[in-house]
Amino acid sequence: MTLQTVLMAVSKGDTERSEKLVETATEIAKPAGATVALAHVFRDDEYESVRDDLGFEKDSEVTPSVVAKRYAPIRELLDRLEAEGVDCDIHGSLGDGSVGERIVELARDVDADLIIVGGRKRSPAGKAAFGSTAQEVMLNADCPVTFVRND
Repeated sequence: MTLQTVLMAVSKGDTERSEKLVETATEIAKPAGATVALAHVFRDDEYESVRDDLGFEKDSEVTPSVVAKRYAPIRELLDRLEAEGVDCDIHGSLGDGSVGERIVELARDVDADLIIVGGRKRSPAGKAAFGSTAQEVMLNADCPVTFVRND
């Protein structure tokens, strides 16, 4: 399989595992010359809050991708990946449904050959009670998924 695009799904919790995410993406994408598509799915309430925090006018027509380019978790990973010599681009989306479904759709939109998702170890009861975005991506993606978790 030739890698051209690797989608990395980024959540605000990924700052805790950013070193592992950067290491994984660099090991996978750099030798292949692949682009890492950093992507964040904003929930509606989060999107409004982040827009306000970043100083966007309430009535301005700003896309989720523009907001994602200035979103701190994306910026941190972008800076670190670029320092490693990895080509990146940024994508944002509004999640009016399941975040996992939107990540899978974004992967299709960018024609991803691989998805990287971060997460934490959860008990079976925790997955049943709260769901798991990473699990949903792994079960529904059209391409392989690499899971990066905290120790």
